[in-house]
Amino acid sequence: MQQEITKASPLLADDGRLSQVGWARQPLLDCNLEQSRVYRLRPLQRLRIKRWDYYGVTFPGGYFSATIAHLGYAGQIFIYLVDFAAATFREATITIPLGRGVELARNSDQGTSSYRGKKAKLEFATDGDTRAVHVDWSGFGGERLVADLYYQQPPESTVVAIPIGERRFYYNRKINCMPVKGALTVGNTAYPIEPDTSSGNLDWGRGVWDYDSFWVWASASGFLDDGRRIGLNMGYGFGDTSAATENTVLLDGRTHKLEGVDFAYDDRNFMRPWRMRSDRVDLEFTPFLDRFAHTNLLIIRSGVHQMFGRYAGTVVIDGGEELRIRDLVGWAEEHHARW
Repeated sequence: MQQEITKASPLLADDGRLSQVGWARQPLLDCNLEQSRVYRLRPLQRLRIKRWDYYGVTFPGGYFSATIAHLGYAGQIFIYLVDFAAATFREATITIPLGRGVELARNSDQGTSSYRGKKAKLEFATDGDTRAVHVDWSGFGGERLVADLYYQQPPESTVVAIPIGERRFYYNRKINCMPVKGALTVGNTAYPIEPDTSSGNLDWGRGVWDYDSFWVWASASGFLDDGRRIGLNMGYGFGDTSAATENTVLLDGRTHKLEGVDFAYDDRNFMRPWRMRSDRVDLEFTPFLDRFAHTNLLIIRSGVHQMFGRYAGTVVIDGGEELRIRDLVGWAEEHHARW
């Protein structure tokens, strides 16, 4: 079931299909989106391609995230800040028709993604194993938010290339547990971002989805009681995962691949506990905050319940060691999109 990609190649073959299908520890596939062949008319291809860079950092007491996205029809830039103790969040979004001014790097291991507008400036730059996130947002709840964050990338990550039907596809890289240092301020309030206590994540996505899409994603980056860094990444809902899922555990920078994980949750009351189970996973996720985000741009519509909460339970890594998890802060989300 878990087909590991170990050789470099283009992402797409000449006919627009994936040249390799499966998962990898490194981004071995060159993201040649210009080879996409969803429509016969070449100028229409770009309207169906979705691209995003989503960075986050979990720090003592909170979580901050910044995203640069191009959805084909439009660009979206958004940030949000979660306060764990108060169980509240603040966010701001800018939508740009046709994505003018949005620049996204071709691949996840090099280059710069950026947006510069009147209200906000964002730049995400990758240089070797270091990633820099710079945000200057003037109207964040009436205050100015400034972030200058530096992420140290671990040796391994989670990469998947899976088909969605005949010519649609999903190419994604998730990096958990990156030590982060830097500065984050909102107005006169400074938040502590130190590598010993902060843990960063990246969700880097490129692909062509069905117009009506649905997925569930669960993630966490933090520490075990013994001080080791642990990351969780689990999900389902789109594409043909017969060759690989995106389910993994990252422990001290090394990826431990999981197969299918069953989710149980109440979609009428997302605040009830969620369960994630497989032969190697037995986790309960208890939410304390529902971050509901809704977009309605006629052609583009989306609704996501991103639940922040705490994980507890056990996971078994390669080699058979059982890891006991308690009070690991992360999230689990259900997302419906028409895009």
